[in-house]
Parts: sequence; structure tokens; C-alpha cells
Amino acid sequence: MKHYESLGYLVSHLNIELQKALDERLRRYELDIKLWPVLFALWQEEGITQTELSKRCDVANYTMTRLLDQLQVQGYITRYQEADNRRAFKILLTDSAKALEQDLVREAERVNEQFLGNLSEFESQQFIYLLNKINGLP
Repeated sequence: MKHYESLGYLVSHLNIELQKALDERLRRYELDIKLWPVLFALWQEEGITQTELSKRCDVANYTMTRLLDQLQVQGYITRYQEADNRRAFKILLTDSAKALEQDLVREAERVNEQFLGNLSEFESQQFIYLLNKINGLP
């Protein structure tokens, strides 16, 4: 099997290139690619716990702690301790983070457009459909 026939190689290569392109765009906002999934998950549903956020972002809880520390220092999140469960913190976005959502989502869309630019509209839709199917998503 040649490398250009290997699903693992092709998906890995695409992922690396996508992350590099998005990371370059995020640096303009003094963010890096590691923070993107956290912000994206919180834009979809804020007020979830750190444990839930770790699951959604597929990172270890201790890693999430470091990412949240970084976002808190930058003024993008606050941690709210629940009165009935002193060990659980809900993660809330600050107004600054909410204000970034539209710009950062647009940056991600530009990266997608850049990588899908060689495909027709039908091919792009089919590609996304097939990736979802492979990943067992609707």
C-alpha cells in the first residue's frame, strides 16, 4: 500500500495541515490551536462542568485544567463553583470570549474553504457526509 492509499496517512496529513492553518489565524487573537476546541464547545453550551468539557474535547481532566487556566488568565472564562457540589465547577464565558465567537468561527470557515476549494460544492458536501459516516456521526 502506498502512502496516498492509506486512510490513516491521508487523514493524519490533512489534520496536521488544517491545524497549522487554523493555528496561524488564531495567533492573530493571541490564542493557539489547543484552546480552539474548548472555546468552540463552550460557545455551543456554556455552564457545563470541567469534566463534561474534558469529555467533549477528548482531553484528560488535568490537561483541561491547564487549558482553562490559560483561558482564565486571558480573561475568556470564569469558573463558578456549585453550592451543592463543591468539587464541580461550571465554566462560563466572559463577554470578551462571547465577542470573539463570530470572528473565530469565520476564521475556521476560511480555513475550511481553503482546504475544500479544490472540490466542487457537491464534492465538498459528499466529503463531509462521508467523514461523518466513517466517524459514526449523523
